[in-house]
Amino acid sequence: MRAITFSAYGGPEVLQLSEVPVPEPGPGQVRLAVRAAGINPLDWKIRNGSKRQNFQVSFPHTPGFEVAGVVDAAGEGAEFAVGDEVFGWPETGGYAEYALAKALAPKPAGISWADAAALPVAGETALRVLGLLEVREGETLLVHGASGTVGRFAAQVAVAQGATVIGTAGSRNLDDLKSLGVVPVLYGDGWEERVREATPGPVDAVFDAAGHGVLPGSVKLRGTKDRIVTIADEAAYELRIPYSGPEQSREVLTAIVGWVTDRGVRIAQGKSYPLDDAAAAQIESEDGHPGGKLTLAIS
Repeated sequence: MRAITFSAYGGPEVLQLSEVPVPEPGPGQVRLAVRAAGINPLDWKIRNGSKRQNFQVSFPHTPGFEVAGVVDAAGEGAEFAVGDEVFGWPETGGYAEYALAKALAPKPAGISWADAAALPVAGETALRVLGLLEVREGETLLVHGASGTVGRFAAQVAVAQGATVIGTAGSRNLDDLKSLGVVPVLYGDGWEERVREATPGPVDAVFDAAGHGVLPGSVKLRGTKDRIVTIADEAAYELRIPYSGPEQSREVLTAIVGWVTDRGVRIAQGKSYPLDDAAAAQIESEDGHPGGKLTLAIS
């Protein structure tokens, strides 16, 4: 099968389109014919070696943490059968024509392959952090990076739960946030004062999905370090602020599907690249302003 691999840490040029053996599913696993794979910042952070202390990989390595596709083969005890359309987290890299997986859920019929592949990471992260923050109806939540895939999902859920959501973003995304019921605030210098002007009361909780040095200012706004969580700023360790990591399960995916199918929560889609253009997709992701979720269209 075709797969993207890299055999040394480095820039996007280390990514190669390779011919590798088709994997065989073990007990509880299925093999997917991958239709779409999500692009995430963690993909290129692993590729460039900046995450090597936390994410050890064996070379050659195939990137990719989220996929959508059709079950092609099923191991003993697998929860899905050949022909099922599913999405979730692969156990082998998602930048490939086939991938093995266990943590999957049925793909909603009305959702495209690209939309399904965009859901696992953003949806799981958003729901997990909102749970940690215990955001309640009537409270005010500040979301840094509210126009990104994670922040946008979290903002929509929090609005639906009855919270007032203040979301920081770039100027081109402020109108989109306003259309979602979010109070938009321009990020960058002076963001703290703009947040204070946007809400007459206190900020009850802070979700940092951006990681651009906003934690100290967030502590000032809160007046305390409690109910602040980041998924993007490793300064959290020095500040003793929770840095949250993922939980991958079918139950989580089912909860995500509920928000999408029943409550209309959506991820803004960016560009879809062919598999052999994965390096360009990572370059756009690394640039930091993709304008929506980036995906690979594989077959």
